[in-house]
Amino acid sequence: MRRLIVFALCFLSLNSFAQDLNCRVQILSPQIQNTNKKALDDLQIAISEFLNNRKWADFELKSQERIDCNLVITLKNWDGGSNFQGEAQILSSRPVYGSSYNTTLLSLNDKNFDFSYTEGQPLDYSDQNYQNNLSSMLAFYAYVIIGLDADSFSKLGGTNYYTKAQTVVNNAQNASFPGWKAFEGLKNRYWLVENLNNKSFLPIRNILYSYHRLGLDIMNDDLTKGKKAIADVLPQLADLDKQKQSSMLNQVFFSAKANEIIDIFSKGNPMERIKIYNVMVEADPANSSKYEELKKIK
Repeated sequence: MRRLIVFALCFLSLNSFAQDLNCRVQILSPQIQNTNKKALDDLQIAISEFLNNRKWADFELKSQERIDCNLVITLKNWDGGSNFQGEAQILSSRPVYGSSYNTTLLSLNDKNFDFSYTEGQPLDYSDQNYQNNLSSMLAFYAYVIIGLDADSFSKLGGTNYYTKAQTVVNNAQNASFPGWKAFEGLKNRYWLVENLNNKSFLPIRNILYSYHRLGLDIMNDDLTKGKKAIADVLPQLADLDKQKQSSMLNQVFFSAKANEIIDIFSKGNPMERIKIYNVMVEADPANSSKYEELKKIK
């Protein structure tokens, strides 16, 4: 309840949407032989402290009010020294009002999570310049996580944090590591923050607010009203032109929400389920097989 009160009060100020992170960090190395466990333990602790102890925004929240997130780094290659190649799974969630349920806001796999790190090295970061790839990637995802959380509580509440994430990308344009540049692919950090800051994608960000605050957050008190609010905004995703439907931001949304949408509507009446099915296969054809669940007789 306090969290929602805080956000209601903060609605009056764009700068007051500040959050701290409660991030659980795990480093896996299944492909690496003779792993120096102490070095990886040190790295895991350094990353955890960097994310959880740094103030990423301006508003103070108690520890139990911080944004829950997970960072799982799977190392694919390590030279035994300071050079690491891997990928990372980034997850974040936020509580649904009046329930014990946490809803996923971000579920993303970064396949270019490469960096250099020396055991015992302090992780430094500045918004003014690029210092190293690891701290830049961590700062980037911290801002994206906070921005998505803020968007889910207030219309376009995450704008300030997406601007900060854009600064991280801009500062990293001369970095030798992949994931920061437009020409390196259509599904990387560059394109994620480009979509989040692009006005043509504002409908998706507005949907984040309506889906969560007008939908999920009232379902405990009024299930029918909450479901209707979600059902009313989903067709907007299908209305996006085909080019935007294949964008990274669209895929990030559906990666986080596809299963949840199925859970919400799978127990509805047949007419409602078929309506949602038709909307979702048009908006998210890549996951069309998942939505077949909505057509099953209950």
